[in-house]
Amino acid sequence: MPSIVPDFAQLKSNMKSSWMAGDFGRIANFTAQAAEDFVGRIPIQPGCLLLDVACGTGNTAVPAARAGASVTGVDIASNLLAQARQRAAAEHLETRFEEGDAEDLPFPDRSFDVVLSMFGAMFAPRPERVTAELLRVCRPGGLVAMANWTPDGFVGKSFQITSTLVPPPPGLPAPVLWGDEPAVRQRFSSGASSLDLTRRKFQFHYPFSPRETVEFFRQYFGPTQVAFSRLDPAGQTTLAAELESLWAGHNTATDGTTRVEAEYLDVRAIRA
Repeated sequence: MPSIVPDFAQLKSNMKSSWMAGDFGRIANFTAQAAEDFVGRIPIQPGCLLLDVACGTGNTAVPAARAGASVTGVDIASNLLAQARQRAAAEHLETRFEEGDAEDLPFPDRSFDVVLSMFGAMFAPRPERVTAELLRVCRPGGLVAMANWTPDGFVGKSFQITSTLVPPPPGLPAPVLWGDEPAVRQRFSSGASSLDLTRRKFQFHYPFSPRETVEFFRQYFGPTQVAFSRLDPAGQTTLAAELESLWAGHNTATDGTTRVEAEYLDVRAIRA
């Protein structure tokens, strides 16, 4: 049977629409501290040139600029970039944000000392292109840092539930393979002089119940909103129930709120 070749132009258009749906800034507010912690573990020298790929609303770009980096952020979603610009301007930080694709970064070779992506570039459909681009725009000896959800962690389980009911386009590798150590080692095998992979924990904490947490994502998280829109009423009920069960089953809070531990892979590659 011949392999299925996705229509990448249409796929990218759909991805852009998905990430622009909802209001991702409302989601990002609850992950800001984890983003600051991630950036805090990166050795940022004052004045270093740093690129944040799939930067969203600036959760990693803003603390990187606070640490003294000259930050450039790139994302496919123009409305997220507008929020990032507002956040940086409010703190008078040296940043620039522009629309762009992780698979085709609009920058010359060896432009940055640090290239990072937190839960962003992992969603681009062609990981081999993403890897090549992250390394291409990083100077030799520079750092590529990523945070990627693992396949067997909480978020990976959430993706599995959604993809079972709303199958992704055929022929694409799962985004959570960016959180699988053997896959990541293979992807960076020819372009990194060293690679350090560490599994880390991430705390989701929402001041409402698991059911309300699902509704919060359904209202504000674009990919979840789009997934529900592709189902009939019965399918929407099933998806909501399965996601609520997942959140409730992993919830460690006992005060009516929702607190869930998720796992991600911290990737540190030194560009050869």
